Amino acid sequence: MITIGPYVLPSSAVLAPMAGVTDRPFRILCRKLGAGLAASEMLTSDTRLWNTPKSRFRMSHEGEPEPRVVQLAGADPDVLAEAARLNVDQGAQIIDLNMGCPAKKVCGKLCGSALLQDESLVARILETVVGAVSVPVTLKIRTGWDREHRNGVSIARIAESSGIQALAVHGRTRADFYEGAAEYETIRAIKSAIKIPVFANGDINAPQKAREVLDFTGADGVMIGRASHGAPWIFGAVNAFLSGANPDKGNVQTTLSRMEVRDIILAHLDSLYAFYGEGTGVRIARKHLGWYCEQCFRDSAQVRRDLMGAASTAAQFALAGKHFDEWAGEAAQAA
Repeated sequence: MITIGPYVLPSSAVLAPMAGVTDRPFRILCRKLGAGLAASEMLTSDTRLWNTPKSRFRMSHEGEPEPRVVQLAGADPDVLAEAARLNVDQGAQIIDLNMGCPAKKVCGKLCGSALLQDESLVARILETVVGAVSVPVTLKIRTGWDREHRNGVSIARIAESSGIQALAVHGRTRADFYEGAAEYETIRAIKSAIKIPVFANGDINAPQKAREVLDFTGADGVMIGRASHGAPWIFGAVNAFLSGANPDKGNVQTTLSRMEVRDIILAHLDSLYAFYGEGTGVRIARKHLGWYCEQCFRDSAQVRRDLMGAASTAAQFALAGKHFDEWAGEAAQAA
């Protein structure tokens, strides 16, 4: 059982915040399918940029299950604190601070994982934001700036002493981006050094891998990012495996029928259209449909061409229904 402030999480597998992916429809979907927590896409702490359509979408939390988590990025302690206060006023129940993003446009502004180079600034940011809001503050980091400077343990100790109530650690340095294999030795050392909940993140792409990482690191939970692309049901599979309810199984076909998967996909499309509207809805849905095709079709090229070429929500939804109906029907015929 993982507790963050007054909140007891329903499961130990949580969704990683990902720009361009973890919008409100996807967060709600993942929570329904077993994610214990789902943070918003990264929101800049610069309030002057909050009036853009992208920021307004990111700040929408209507219909989300509690606790609602907003992730903020920035480098100025006072600016971050003010952004945190404003988001709490608008309904955020946990503030998550991003010190893990490796993107150049983020690190170039000394935000994200670039902050790991300046431990004194990290301490000032964390203490200022924690002191500014009445809700729990959590933190996402990497293991360090590069492999010669893996200071994750030091940052974790600073976080705990500053009042951070949970820590997520991606098992790569900023210099690694997403290349190579994640390493979990640093996460293990971090968990040994602090008492607050720790979520292990990086390359957790199957229920069995989640179990292995938890056993090795001693972490309290796992944070799943890229493995949820086109497979939001991974959280239910991980939860079942970790509970021992289905110890010899773990992939989607053993936990969900094709009909159930089809229904999830079509419901996701419907929620995207309702959230974004006609033009943006079609565009955002293409990305998710591409991932769903990779999961469901052995040869997805033709299906992808059909779905990517649809110019309206109605056409896209009809084509998706046709292709995924056929895919689900294949299993029924084989049975």
